[in-house]
Amino acid sequence: MCFSATASFAAGAVLSATGAVTIKKARTKNEVPFAAIPLLFGIQQAVEGVVWLSFGYGTPFFGQVATYAFVFFAYVLWPTFVPFSIRSIEKDPHRKQILSVFLGLGVGVSLYLLYFILSHPMTAHVVNKSIVYPLPAQYGAFTMGLYLLATSVSFFFSSNKILNIFGTLVLLSFAAAYYFYTAAFASTWCFFAAILSAIVYWYFKRT
Repeated sequence: MCFSATASFAAGAVLSATGAVTIKKARTKNEVPFAAIPLLFGIQQAVEGVVWLSFGYGTPFFGQVATYAFVFFAYVLWPTFVPFSIRSIEKDPHRKQILSVFLGLGVGVSLYLLYFILSHPMTAHVVNKSIVYPLPAQYGAFTMGLYLLATSVSFFFSSNKILNIFGTLVLLSFAAAYYFYTAAFASTWCFFAAILSAIVYWYFKRT
């Protein structure tokens, strides 16, 4: 997250606790991936807390490891995991087939970005009190569009209204992060999406 290590660790702790609760509420194995989303976001936020600490305490090795861990979550895990988890809890066969397409797109985006992460040195630095994770120039609008389809638009093809609301809020958070924090977009949007993942608890409470 942008702002501070304290904020990242605090968000990580709250989301990890929320994730532990939602996982316990999962009634079937198919619900576990979706229930795990807050926990995974909690881990990601804690990882970014380590990135913050590496700037202040001169621990470049741990900072580099944490940087790669964060971008793995942001660019590799979520494009595949989000549509997979939505598809896993979908009961409508037709919608499940559509979500399989989104899952395929997500896997393609994940593999594409994994290649660039492994083939280009990844760094993190602070700009205007926010962490920036630069990606190669090849990560352009087309890839971003596919990323959005997998991680956000896929929610609209769920038959569950709560997931539709989740997708709407994620898209709005994308627009806000890109408009107000363009340079640190990845860090900021991940923070917004992490906070929104508390909606997963609402899903299990209502169903």
